Amino acid sequence: MKTFQKVGGIAALIGASTNLLAIMMFVTLAPKGYGSDDPVQAVAFFTGNQLLMRGLYLIQYLVFGVSLVFLSTALYERLKTGFPVLAQVVTTCGLIWAFLVIVNGTLAINNLSTIVKLYGENPAQAATAWMTLNSVETGLGGGGGETMVNAIWFLLLSWAALQARELPRILNYLGVVIGTAGIISVGLASLGLMVVYGLGLIIWLVWLGIVLLRSQPVMATQKAGGVLASR
Repeated sequence: MKTFQKVGGIAALIGASTNLLAIMMFVTLAPKGYGSDDPVQAVAFFTGNQLLMRGLYLIQYLVFGVSLVFLSTALYERLKTGFPVLAQVVTTCGLIWAFLVIVNGTLAINNLSTIVKLYGENPAQAATAWMTLNSVETGLGGGGGETMVNAIWFLLLSWAALQARELPRILNYLGVVIGTAGIISVGLASLGLMVVYGLGLIIWLVWLGIVLLRSQPVMATQKAGGVLASR
């Protein structure tokens, strides 16, 4: 179990790294047209930076999605002893999140190929197609279904970990804040809350990764402390 916990810790740190990279790339490339609301400018950017965007999508979505599979399994191993049914529900949500991330990444890569091909034939048609494809991608991914499932996972996981006295209590409370921000950001389409959600996710993953890489589970430490306090 200790070995798999370490694998989960590494997966959490990889997940944090992929999300941090995505934010850094967005900030760096935004002045060049990445994330632009202007379809003509956006399509021109994707066409001129096709290889870069393929690499970014592979890391941002596919690598992150696979890391979530290992992380979800590691968390299940940590929670299943005291609350097996709840642990299964949490793990199912985590795996659905991983599935949506991978699917969204595959869709983004396919959309990129479609846009680049159309741009060479008819730039105006490519811009129109981008508006449709981007709407589907956004609805399925960040700002839509993926964020909602992830937010629910945060709330369920935090509650389960609090009940099982696993993971640091403050980390669980942070998970509740992130989950709540994610749900509200989807409902209100709030950019500010999306920023809170995104940065909170990175901080949470780094913190969780450090916790899972410890040799001794938090639950055992807390229980030991409770026994000493009762004496």
